[in-house]
Amino acid sequence: MTPTDPQQASSKAALTRAAILRAAGEFFEENPFRDLTVGGLMRQTGLSRATFYLYFNDLHGLLETLLEGVKGGIVEGAHKWLSNEGESIATLQDSLRALVDVGHTHGAILRAVSDGAPTDARLENVWQSFLASFDEVVSARIAQDQAKGLTPEFDPLPVARTLNRMDAAILIHAFGSPQKKEKEEVLTALLRIWLSTLYPFDAKAALQKESP
Repeated sequence: MTPTDPQQASSKAALTRAAILRAAGEFFEENPFRDLTVGGLMRQTGLSRATFYLYFNDLHGLLETLLEGVKGGIVEGAHKWLSNEGESIATLQDSLRALVDVGHTHGAILRAVSDGAPTDARLENVWQSFLASFDEVVSARIAQDQAKGLTPEFDPLPVARTLNRMDAAILIHAFGSPQKKEKEEVLTALLRIWLSTLYPFDAKAALQKESP
């Protein structure tokens, strides 16, 4: 194998890109987006400033990539509930636990975007698009349980929108700084709100109704 081997080059590129993203995540643990510079970030990695532009157009693009990673983790954790696989209440509980885990790991990234959004039009668009990306899928999932009689009748989209933004606010408050809250405390609060909103009926009866 030579230094120009395509597989080796691809692996090196992936490691370099991951190092830049990791350094940015560490930066946001202590600092706002407005203080981030390409030069400062690359000094953390020990790589040249020019290397940054091999992987990202600018710092906004970097932050978008970080946020896409957060989104991917949330969607993966919520897959069973969103896909209506298994019991609604049990899979929702698993989804919220996964959401808290992702928030605990990446709360500083969420805080960096949300804090910068009010004074940065591009970040505002990124942040609102991130939040809105969950609204339709959660709304559709609520409607499925309404059709089964598991969830009360109401317009699902405004409720989905409210629950999603509540989640973001709670995760940022709990995990957006180095002094993180206890995960179980946050999960308990989210579970109480989501379950009482979507499945206010007796849980055992709701699960029996859901069974074939």
